[in-house]
Formats: sequence, structure tokens, C-alpha cells
Amino acid sequence: MGQTISEKILAAHCGKTAVEPGELITAKLDLVLGNDITAPIAIREFERIGAACVFDKEKVALVPDHSTPAKDIKSAQQVKVMREFARKYGVKNYFEIGRVGIEHTLLPDKGLVLPGDAIIGADSHTCTYGAIGAFSTGVGSTDLAAAMALGETWFRVPESIKFVYHGKLNKWVGGKDLILYTIGLIGVDGALYCSMEFTGEAIDRLPMADRFTMCNMAIEAGGKNGIIAPDETTLAYVRPRAKRDFKVYASDPDAKYKQVIDIDCSKLEPQVSFPHLPENARPLSQVGDVKIDQSVIGSCTNGRIEDLRIAAEVLKGRKVHPDVRMIIFPATQDIYMQSIKEGLTEIFVNAGGAVSTPTCGPCLGGHMGCLAEGERAIATTNRNFVGRMGHPKSEVYLAGPAVAAASAVLGRIGGPDEL
Repeated sequence: MGQTISEKILAAHCGKTAVEPGELITAKLDLVLGNDITAPIAIREFERIGAACVFDKEKVALVPDHSTPAKDIKSAQQVKVMREFARKYGVKNYFEIGRVGIEHTLLPDKGLVLPGDAIIGADSHTCTYGAIGAFSTGVGSTDLAAAMALGETWFRVPESIKFVYHGKLNKWVGGKDLILYTIGLIGVDGALYCSMEFTGEAIDRLPMADRFTMCNMAIEAGGKNGIIAPDETTLAYVRPRAKRDFKVYASDPDAKYKQVIDIDCSKLEPQVSFPHLPENARPLSQVGDVKIDQSVIGSCTNGRIEDLRIAAEVLKGRKVHPDVRMIIFPATQDIYMQSIKEGLTEIFVNAGGAVSTPTCGPCLGGHMGCLAEGERAIATTNRNFVGRMGHPKSEVYLAGPAVAAASAVLGRIGGPDEL
């Protein structure tokens, strides 16, 4: 019996020729990741178990991105713990203000995650790196502590679900719309502890930014990981960035899947997920009259330069509605600079938007745009749970950058074709 791409990567990292779904394995890791919410807990456990050193100074990444620049004393203390740990143990990949980016965009852009890697991070959206053909998944802080010391962790090999996307995408429809539609189709637990493998001609034509978006949100369907087999688009992104060798894997034709789901993309509209679950996806034409108070464009899901270009295309020469606050946060410093060079930042500011340094702040209601009671936001982020971006009686609607930008101008949820 053939193997899926996820099974092949896990087998290679546990020293076996093949693995089976449900099998318990111990796998060597190529990178372990923590942020300013999760790493301090892991550091405390690391020191409690008496570890003398990290397993590899090059294979630990610490990225304080959630509440930075520090919003209060507590968040400053969290980052201080990380900073001192990085210095004490010689962790090479520590990124702070001025050099920081949102972790799940920064690490692939820095060439720290590569095809064929096995990666864990104490952040649920670590599954993002499947876009380059890596097996990557989120873990708890105690698992991160052990992995920082040992360089390995345990897995139960997941079953795989294959999603085949057929047809050509319509204008303004991108990876965010595909994954929102998919989550709407199967539900937030539809891929529970499964590997979500994204394939088909529509995926083949997607740029890397959209692939990262899709794999990022695999966790919103309960997935253990999301993954796309590398192709020439992947390699064009990876090769200039890679600082070490890597191996490309692909699923065998006779690989066994728990389920195969075919999706016709040719008739898909831009999608909007209503509160309070990502599975509450609706086509734009069925949204109705939903007034908004805030539009947020950015995050690890849609903060890449391609996303900002789409938003700028919609916003150019237009003004944000007087009743709406628009916040744009590029995912890394390099993307921030590219936005300035291309004139996108000027478009955002002229439209009446506020452009932030890279941070996760607005996405998790940490800072830089919390919602008050009764307020509504449309956001290119990945979650719309109760209280996700602020007050428990606020609402978050998820969409791609085109809809988020158009909605900021309209003062209600709508698409670019209305402008």
C-alpha cells in the first residue's frame, strides 16, 4: 500500500520505511517554535526538568509576536523571559521588535522551515508550513519544553483526507475563500486529528500566499496538519531562501485516504464566515446588510504582500467609511518595507487606514484594535470565536482581503464589485 505525503515525512523522521494511521511514533524534529504567549510556560518547564541545554541552537525559534511591542508590564515580562532564555542557551533564531514578524510568515520567509521537515510549534497555526510540503503541527507548551531539550516528540500518525479542487477561480476568490468554504462544508471538527491534503488544478494555480492561508486554517477544521505537495511554485519560493538541504515528498497514487472530497471552484463566490465559528461560511451574495465598525487586514493568515496588493487595489482612490476603523498589519518587516516601496502603505493611509508594525495583536484581541461591546469587525484573520477580538458581546466576520477592504469603504460587508 502506498503512503501519503504526511505519512512519508513522519516515517522518515522516525527511522521507518512506512507508518500506518493510528501508529504511535517518536519523530526527530527539524524546528521547534514558541511565542510570547506559550514559550514562557515551556521555558519554566524546561528549567524545572533540569535540561542542561537546548538540543540544537539552530533548530529552536523564539518569536515574541503576540503582544509586541509590549502592551503592558505583563507582556513585557513575558518577552523578557524569552530574551534571557535565548541569551543563556545561545538560541540563534530569536526575533524581537524591529526584526520580528508574525511567526508563521517570518519562519518560511527566513528559510527556517523547508519541504520535508517535521516541525512543531506551541501555537495552533503552526500547520501553516504545510504549504511548502512540511509536516507541521501545533502542540502544548509542555511538549515544546521537552522538544527543546530532546529534539523529538511523539505523534499518533493521522489519517489523511484528500481535498481535490477543480476548475478555475473567479475574480476576487482566493485561498481564503477556498478554505472558508471547505470548513463550511465539513465543519470545525470535520477533519479532527486528520491530515488535510489539498490538491487539484485550482491548487496548482494558487500562489504561495494563498497556499499558506489554506494550510494555516486546517486547524479550524480540527486538522492535525494541512499540506500541499511541493511543485515548481513551491520550489521557486523555497530555493532562494533555503540555507540547508531539503527533500521533496509526494503522495503515492495508491495511498490510502479516510475520505476524498471533490470541490468545484468554478462557481464559488468570495466567502464570509459569520460569528461565532469559521464553519458559518456564506457566499458574499447571501450576507445581507451587516454594518461594521472595524476592518482588519493582515495576520499570519492574510498579511503577505500579495494580500496587501489586493487590498490596495480595492482601496486606491477611495476613502474608508466614516463609521469604520481600518487597521492594516503586514506580517513581517520585509513585507512592511515592500508595501512602502510599492506605494501600498500610502494608499492605505490616504484611504484613512492605520498601518501597524508586524504583530498578532488585533487577531487575538490582545492590542492594536480590540472591539467594544456590540461592535462588529470584518477581518482577514483566522478565528471568530466569542470574544476573540475583544468584548464577549462583539462579533467577528472572516473574509479575504478584497472583501475586508471593500467593506471598509462601504461601511457594511460587501465586495469590490459594488464600488
